[in-house]
Amino acid sequence: MAFDKYWGRFPARTKRMLTILIFFFISLIVTVAGVLTPLSSEEAETLSKELDQRRESIKEMDILQSTSSIFGNNFMICLLSFTPIAGPIFGFLVLYSTGVVIAADSMAYGFHPLLGFISLFILPIAWMEFCAYSMAFAESTWLTWLIIKGKGRNELRKTCIFIAICAVVLLAAAFIEALFIQYLM
Repeated sequence: MAFDKYWGRFPARTKRMLTILIFFFISLIVTVAGVLTPLSSEEAETLSKELDQRRESIKEMDILQSTSSIFGNNFMICLLSFTPIAGPIFGFLVLYSTGVVIAADSMAYGFHPLLGFISLFILPIAWMEFCAYSMAFAESTWLTWLIIKGKGRNELRKTCIFIAICAVVLLAAAFIEALFIQYLM
């Protein structure tokens, strides 16, 4: 009851921002759990080679095609993460798997997996993607809660706004990632 009394004092916008922030940190924790998952050198090498093949296929595309490919993948994951109840569960599984791939790629290049993960935050891509996924998880939670309370219909408009915001953020991140892969890798 004390939580309800304290939480109820915040304005609605603040509650949403706090929910997004909470999911941002949970997303980082889940991804780090994947990064810290022990891998054999064979598993790491296999996953790293698959990632290198993906990078090479993106390099062969023009910038619009590679942006579209990256955006399509990330936006589909984000859209599914908006699904009430199941969305965050699916999203966290994807983030955990992403952490495992980051660990494998880091190991293949001789870096500690945690260092490889942290280095991703030098560029804005990781920040943008984690923010978009956190918005999706938070909105899924709000939508679920308001459906339970019988007010889900009113929340659909906000869900659509968050989907549009996430689309713009992920499109910008995909363009930056495509440029990075095309010209710097």
